[in-house]
Amino acid sequence: MTEFSITIVAFNNEKDVRNAVRSIEEHTAHEISKKIYIVDNSTNENELSSLAEEYGDVIYENPGVNLGFGGGHNYVLSRLDSKYHAIVNPDILLREDSFTVLRSFLEKSKAGMAVPRLLDEEGNLQAVYRRDLTVADMAIRMMFSSHFKRRQHYHTMQDMDYEKPFPVPFAQGSFLVIRTDLFRELGGFDSRYFMYMEDVDLCRRVNEKSSVWYCPDTAVIHKWERGSHKNWRLFRMHLLSMFRYFGKWGWKLW
Repeated sequence: MTEFSITIVAFNNEKDVRNAVRSIEEHTAHEISKKIYIVDNSTNENELSSLAEEYGDVIYENPGVNLGFGGGHNYVLSRLDSKYHAIVNPDILLREDSFTVLRSFLEKSKAGMAVPRLLDEEGNLQAVYRRDLTVADMAIRMMFSSHFKRRQHYHTMQDMDYEKPFPVPFAQGSFLVIRTDLFRELGGFDSRYFMYMEDVDLCRRVNEKSSVWYCPDTAVIHKWERGSHKNWRLFRMHLLSMFRYFGKWGWKLW
């Protein structure tokens, strides 16, 4: 059994994936045993398989079809043999030994899942920690982001002290560390979401069984390109996932 398993789902972003893997290898203590699974959903040809030759703890997987975000992470679920599992976006860069810190945090806190400080490339804390999602919060975020600032401030937990740990109803799925046995018990991500909202759903299910906590003791860089804000097809996909989420959990308006 390794201490950490890590999945990175690739989709036509070879450079980002390589940078993410390189940062994990460079900053993670040698004493931490790990396996890094690259699940390649790409439709373009690439050379990501060479990462398995470059690093002995990298395992390259090509399902032959685009499984989506949650499906890509679930692809290796049955093979995970670790104490902790990390869900890592390709646009993440480690700048320190975050896995050692998060392991210690989970051991001390007994939380089921932890999320570190997520910073942009200028070092600013990102608003990726949120209270329970409502229809109004989604509408504001997707269509009225320049309005309702007080509500956005509340929803994104801007009133919290980010120098201290606190429980989080919903943490964006860019970098999450969960106890592997809990991830397996939950069946991974809900397969009904192809892309978007699967992280909200997972956090909600974790909080039913255990708890999700913000860990202030380590930080990672997240480039966060927000594809659905720029692409109509992705926007439609986001809306579809939103309908599935509220259809499952109830249409809480506010």
